[in-house]
Amino acid sequence: MTDITAALRTPVNEGVSPASSGEFVPVSVGKIQLWPPVVLAPMAGVTDVPFRSLCRDFAEKGISRANSGVTGTIPGLFVNQMITARAFVNRNKKTMKLAEFGIDERPRSIQLYGTDPKYIEMAVRQLVEEERVDHIDLNFGCPVPKVTKHGGGGALPFKRPLFRSIVAASVSAADGQVPITVKFRMGIDDSHLTFLDAGEITEEEGAAGVTLHARTVEQLYSGHARWDAISLLKDHVRSIPVFGNGDIWEPFDAVRMLRATKADGVVIGRGCLGRPWLFQQLVETFNGSEPSVVPNLGEVAEVMLKHANLVVEWHGTEDALRTFRKHASWYLTGFPAGSEIRRAIQQIKSLIELEQVLERLDPLVTLPLDAYRLPRSHKGGPKKAALPEGWLDDPFSSSKLSADAEQFVSGG
Repeated sequence: MTDITAALRTPVNEGVSPASSGEFVPVSVGKIQLWPPVVLAPMAGVTDVPFRSLCRDFAEKGISRANSGVTGTIPGLFVNQMITARAFVNRNKKTMKLAEFGIDERPRSIQLYGTDPKYIEMAVRQLVEEERVDHIDLNFGCPVPKVTKHGGGGALPFKRPLFRSIVAASVSAADGQVPITVKFRMGIDDSHLTFLDAGEITEEEGAAGVTLHARTVEQLYSGHARWDAISLLKDHVRSIPVFGNGDIWEPFDAVRMLRATKADGVVIGRGCLGRPWLFQQLVETFNGSEPSVVPNLGEVAEVMLKHANLVVEWHGTEDALRTFRKHASWYLTGFPAGSEIRRAIQQIKSLIELEQVLERLDPLVTLPLDAYRLPRSHKGGPKKAALPEGWLDDPFSSSKLSADAEQFVSGG
């Protein structure tokens, strides 16, 4: 990636400057010290070992270029994909593979999903006792109908006693050895907002931090994230760090979010899909430098090939390139690559085939400015939340959910 004097900004970020010295501070998640205060959001089928490795490498490049860092910190927390508590406890083969980390990966961070405090407690205890992880995040933000219609994910915080019991069970099982953080949305819809109660419960039960995706379940991924909700949560939760999530497409968005909300850190989801260099830009921006320019198509092709090689190396077979195809599509989003090349890249079966397709790209083409903020992956919504019958009748019901909710997520 080529350095530039002043990085391009879309209109929403005109006039936004990099962080000034001392403007933001490192964030502690248990014993983990983050600088800059940036987290890769866990994304199912996305944040596997190859992708996390790539994002982490870019963050390290940012430290090198900015020639700045804080002793004892790491340049971001890169969270593994979500696993379900019941499937992990039962040693489901697919789940155990999802729960793996790279040989030298530190810290090892994973997201855990569950609806039954008993299985959550068992899973956390096993993860800690087997020394598999250094950090656990709890998922209460998933808006997918097949999850929420069984009372899981973003629907669960509405049942305050159940939400509290799961957080409490997790913190108790971790026994201070591994920090527990909690991620949730604003609520089910605008008439059933739960994020302030969720933040208060999380803080009271001894978690190490909270993340708010500033959308409701009903919104899914539509519209704009409502950063004012992050600001409200920060005013409400005082003793643990608050991370904001939603609409971080450019490095300037991150500093703009923290300036607007006073949050402690940011969580990056869709913004880094097909754009892993965003982590380099974030490190540079938080360390007071103008971020590196977005790579041209030739440089993007090099990153794509490296990513694909990591996928094959991790899985041990070129058949795994099927999982890379969605990444390939995201890498090309916004570039004038042509429909023929896009179709060809969705049919690749080997690294050689990928190289041959990439050689057909014009390496000097740059990403148009109006494509910087194009969404990748989820785009649905708004849509009325799918919920169990009578779910909204009593927010203080303490009845437990059936185990079906977890099975819908894990496939087992």
